[in-house]
Amino acid sequence: MGAAESAGPASDVGRDDDVASLIPMVRRVVAARVADATAVEDLVQETLVRVLAAAGRVEPGMLEPYAIATARNVVATSWRDQDRQRRNQHRVVDLRLPDAPDEGLLAAEERTAVAEALARLPDRDREALLAHEVSGRDTRSLAAETGSTAGAVAAQLNRARARLRVEYLLARDHAEPPTDRCRPVLLALSGGDRRRQREVEAGQHLLECDLCARLSRPLLDRGQQRDDAVRVPISGDADIVAARQAARELAGRLGFAPTDLTLIATAVSEMARNIVRFAGTGEVVVELLDRPRRGVQVVARDAGPGIADVGLAMQDGYSTYHGLGMGLPGARRLMDEFAVVSEPGRGTTVTMTRWCGDR
Repeated sequence: MGAAESAGPASDVGRDDDVASLIPMVRRVVAARVADATAVEDLVQETLVRVLAAAGRVEPGMLEPYAIATARNVVATSWRDQDRQRRNQHRVVDLRLPDAPDEGLLAAEERTAVAEALARLPDRDREALLAHEVSGRDTRSLAAETGSTAGAVAAQLNRARARLRVEYLLARDHAEPPTDRCRPVLLALSGGDRRRQREVEAGQHLLECDLCARLSRPLLDRGQQRDDAVRVPISGDADIVAARQAARELAGRLGFAPTDLTLIATAVSEMARNIVRFAGTGEVVVELLDRPRRGVQVVARDAGPGIADVGLAMQDGYSTYHGLGMGLPGARRLMDEFAVVSEPGRGTTVTMTRWCGDR
């Protein structure tokens, strides 16, 4: 069992409120220097992370000047980074045209992969699928022939399609699943079965298995797109920006105040930054909730080294590095509910929720 700790709203509300009250001022300072609205929000959050980390060390009454100076420094650093990228852009641009694909060879490989995938299906599923998709038989006539119902046949066809997609990807890549967990996870993703995905711990498995992580992308992309959830793979600084932007945009649909949106995005940014720093790769999943009331839930998950002592890591001031991040305690103060589950050698999952309305 992994170590776990959860906590409710922060006790040090006063200091957090002081920092939150600085958001409009920080936004004005940044917006006076940066035209792009999205970049402004990113830089405001960078500033808040630094101010939150230093709030306990700043003398009373000096927090606002400190925030102004920090905002100016963050903007200046951003300008330097942009200038360096422009000067080096020519080094990474490849102007050569891509080679034309061999369409005939690709088509032959596709046919071979489909044939192999069909051969791997159980006879009953393969016959039903071919009768429906190739011969044009409807579910009612197939049900009459087998003594079943149209609904049962439709469910069988859906399962057969999900299995066919998985077997096709395996055949196309000439791959065999390295563990017994792989096929159940891929089938759950292919079928879009969220309950089954939770049962087989699909999210954790994708972080641990390179093959399934690669094969899962077309399965997830083809599934019905949910408009109340977004998953952002995390592997670098650009993904941190994508995660906090996704969280802010999704939470914005619920009517969160601008200050709350910034705090949510800041907490997401910090958790994504922890993934990059300590685990290298992972994912952030943001989901809107409507029960027991409206809110937004964020799950930051990685398969890194884990946290040896979660209780210690949740203490204010604790850090295993000398950076400016506010860490787990800081992110906990920004959200209404916060829980950490970590197992050494298997990774860490942070689940945090902020409710829309009175806390």
